[in-house]
Amino acid sequence: MSRTDTTRPVAVPAGDAPRSADTETAPRRSRWAVSGESRILLLVLPVVVALVFGAWAWWRATADLDSIEARQLAWGLILDLIWQHVKLTLVATFFVLLVAIPLGIALTRPRFKRAAPLAVGIANAGQAAPAIGLIVLLAMLLGFTFGTAVLALTLYAVLPVLRNTITGLQGIDPTLVEAGRGIGMSGAGVLFRVELPLAVPVIMTGVRTALVLLVGTATLATFVNAGGLGTLIVTGITLFRYPVLVSGALLVALLALLVDWAGRVLERVARPKGI
Repeated sequence: MSRTDTTRPVAVPAGDAPRSADTETAPRRSRWAVSGESRILLLVLPVVVALVFGAWAWWRATADLDSIEARQLAWGLILDLIWQHVKLTLVATFFVLLVAIPLGIALTRPRFKRAAPLAVGIANAGQAAPAIGLIVLLAMLLGFTFGTAVLALTLYAVLPVLRNTITGLQGIDPTLVEAGRGIGMSGAGVLFRVELPLAVPVIMTGVRTALVLLVGTATLATFVNAGGLGTLIVTGITLFRYPVLVSGALLVALLALLVDWAGRVLERVARPKGI
């Protein structure tokens, strides 16, 4: 009696084909897969910011400053101004997202789609206006307060998020939307489970742009008594104290780089798996 040939290959149904470890982890890897340039920015940028800030701190500790410069560059004042600048940026960013994303979603719905070019045009006109003019004009109408500065910054930074929200939602393949509706999803279900997840990368790019724009524009908040690192720049110009002027400009630049890095990290975290 012959033995059964154990070397004969056994057919495996396609649905039961074993998946390799690489296949199982592919969605997770794709979420964090970045190009070489992006990897350098994500890893090197915070190190560069830390090194430059450390070099500035060493200069601050060893520089021969007069009484005015030493008072303006005191660590307590510097930390207060940085916190004021960060608070301005974060509060304005909150209101930008609160306004721009729902408005962008509404302008991609059939009922309001025709109004999208008009809304983007108005936002373009607002951003084209000089930021200092917008801030001072609102301050004359509403008062020289923190809230006025936040309102001006919000109006100035709405455009990138609004435009990218509209672009991201309009760029989705219509067949995917129809597929969601075909399996019984409601309009809200298609929006939150299909459209918004696919549009997140484009929307987050707009958010990162708005963040960097807000950090730079927040330096003008000092003109309406809202504080921020712009105080150092204005003081340095007014009193001809160039160490104070350069220090303020350097700290704003480092903060903008750090915010851009944080935006890139947030963009990777918010990106849905497989996209």
